[in-house]
Amino acid sequence: MTGIERLRGIEEGDVAALAARIGSDAVSWPAPSRYLEEPRGKLAGHPASALVRPRNTGEVARILAFCHERRIPVVPYGGGTGLVGGQVMADLPPLVLSLERMRAIRSLSPADGVMVVEAGAVLAEVQAAAAAHDRLFPLSMASEGSCTIGGNLATNAGGVQVLRYGNARALCLGIEAVLADGRIHHGLRSLHKDNTGYDLRDLLIGSEGTLGVITAATLKLHMRPRAHATAFLAVASPSAALDLLHAALAALDERLTAFELISEQSFVFMAEKLPAIRRPFGTAPAWSVLMEAAGSEAGELEERLLGMIEAALAEGQVTDGRLARSERERREFWHFRESIPLANRAVGAIVSHDISLPLGTIPAFLRDAPAQIRRIAPVRINAFGHLGDGNLHYNFFPPEGRDRREYAALAAALSERLYELVTARGGSISAEHGIGRFRARDLARFADPAALAAMRAIKAALDPRGILNPGAVLAG
Repeated sequence: MTGIERLRGIEEGDVAALAARIGSDAVSWPAPSRYLEEPRGKLAGHPASALVRPRNTGEVARILAFCHERRIPVVPYGGGTGLVGGQVMADLPPLVLSLERMRAIRSLSPADGVMVVEAGAVLAEVQAAAAAHDRLFPLSMASEGSCTIGGNLATNAGGVQVLRYGNARALCLGIEAVLADGRIHHGLRSLHKDNTGYDLRDLLIGSEGTLGVITAATLKLHMRPRAHATAFLAVASPSAALDLLHAALAALDERLTAFELISEQSFVFMAEKLPAIRRPFGTAPAWSVLMEAAGSEAGELEERLLGMIEAALAEGQVTDGRLARSERERREFWHFRESIPLANRAVGAIVSHDISLPLGTIPAFLRDAPAQIRRIAPVRINAFGHLGDGNLHYNFFPPEGRDRREYAALAAALSERLYELVTARGGSISAEHGIGRFRARDLARFADPAALAAMRAIKAALDPRGILNPGAVLAG
């Protein structure tokens, strides 16, 4: 039997019994429709799902113990912004566990450079709380106004500042989590060094709610930069962009915080679907780079950035450029970049991908992959993303004037071919979005067999009845 076949869907009697344990105001059945949707409309949750919204970690523990005993599947729910179907289950009616009531900032110590927050805290709220104490929590992404810290950690989220600060994992010192049978892991330490056996923090971060439910985290804070230097540059090619990245690192070292690569197709979609958003160039360049440095002295940052750009112009790597001369211009640059996924969604992708590659292989990949992909279908390709850390969003769209539904039957073949090209170059089929349900079978095919066997063994040990987010990450 598969993991799902060992479970049973939640029923009216279960809902009543659960409400008696934690209060009827915390339980809804059926779950409101917004908890049964994913952003791109590719999967809908079971209409008979139930929703529970606990107030504290103790209630989460009682809920999981209840579901463990009755073999009821549990789908942890953060902000609902995940793009791989990890928050939606259609096979059986699960209990959707939303942590939206658990959003307190329990403590914040500027001196120690840490804050303890509950998993339901929205990322933007966490950023604002740190800023109020003159500190920076640097995790940043387009969905920060709605995604939650629990979801960020469960998926090991990335975003635009990974180049300097790392993924969510690098910004977390400790976690509190509830295991499948209701036991609580009290791991909210603020230690930078703790070498006492297996690291459950690192195991649970990135596990997408399949090994435990993160309820709180100790987050690492950084000093707030006093100045930024930001430029939008048209580049001759992806190879020129990579040379520019190396030049920027040499000129700005750790002060370089972001380095985004954007294709012409992004500009085309933005002009078509979001024309009110100001574009940095009148004519869309074939390739462009949005880069930013942060530090303590605005003058020095700009001087170093301008010097690097002038050298790149002289060598032909950069063909045009704009330097943000105000905070307003800087925000406009970033608003354009962060709106690209919205334009993509408005156009309607056949299938979207979140891949990573060794930096040196990216120019050749971007040159050669389109011909391989278009042997299957004449798709438009929008490639953009975090060149600084090797992460590209590589999405396929129907030809102009055609509907994506006409190509739905080819989506799996398109993805399979892309993943073959990526893995042949030593890359990954998921850089920052996770596996969820949409990529579980791809993981089963492309993952290292030994790693996959270890994952299954860990899952069996920590969640022997398979109640936690069944069908996500591990297929079958």
